[in-house]
Amino acid sequence: MRIIFFGSDDFAALHLERLLSAGYEVLACVTGPDKPQGRGMKISVSPVKEIASERKIPCLQPLSLKENAIVNALKSYEADIFVVVAYGRLLTQEVLDIPKMLCINVHGSLLPKYRGAAPVNWAILNGDKETGVTIQKMALSLDAGDIIAQEKMGINDDENAAQLRQRMALAGAELLVRVLDKGQFPSSPQDETKVTWAPKLTKEMGKINWHAPAPSIVNQVRGLQPWPGAYTFYNGKMLKITQAQISTEDTAKFTPGQVMNVNKTGFYVACPEKAVLIKEVQPEAGKVMPANSFVAGYKIAQGYSFI
Repeated sequence: MRIIFFGSDDFAALHLERLLSAGYEVLACVTGPDKPQGRGMKISVSPVKEIASERKIPCLQPLSLKENAIVNALKSYEADIFVVVAYGRLLTQEVLDIPKMLCINVHGSLLPKYRGAAPVNWAILNGDKETGVTIQKMALSLDAGDIIAQEKMGINDDENAAQLRQRMALAGAELLVRVLDKGQFPSSPQDETKVTWAPKLTKEMGKINWHAPAPSIVNQVRGLQPWPGAYTFYNGKMLKITQAQISTEDTAKFTPGQVMNVNKTGFYVACPEKAVLIKEVQPEAGKVMPANSFVAGYKIAQGYSFI
């Protein structure tokens, strides 16, 4: 089975590695263009390109899949299947029609729930207890293809989006290989009445509203890892909250956002009805640190109010 692999990030790279370890013939990889990153604007390549380079697999990096050159290049490989994992761009109908068999996609949710760019994050943001991965036949509409296979998995109460995403990548890669090993791809249409969406994350989503319920804030902290991160402000500077949990501390004498208590575990911030225990933070332009180290170094005390 001759495959062209579309993908860019570390989630996609893990799937590519699994395909190669399973002995599948990957004719070429399609990934995003190289980008300058960081203060030094050093050119950065995608994790998929790194693997392709190591394995001496041709790597295509088109700015657009509508270009005649890329369409003709893809046709020239005479691939059986296109496998798409976290590529970040929609495939045109012309590209979808190229492989001899079909295009399949690995998506990080139990479709039709959470179609879109950030399904893992939104599952945690919404407080879900279960998620999963889906293998679907690709269609022109976003994540609307018929379902070939799904695998459910629980979401741990203390798990953040980065950790869940890693588990889902492992599960998705194994499911992908099992589907390809069968060599046949029976599928079922999605129930359009049950569609929900997982739109792109924005930096503004990270701003904590201390008047929100404590469970919602904890889910925000978990769900927005590693980007954009949940944040508040301490003495006018951004303070990212990287680990938090719900607390049963009595909030009656405090206003939302006010520090109620400080101890070796961290510091407690009042919310309506319940409190949030802040266990790990990242000061502006600083490194991630335990909350008790932040307390000691920045002299935070009971009664301070976050905004």
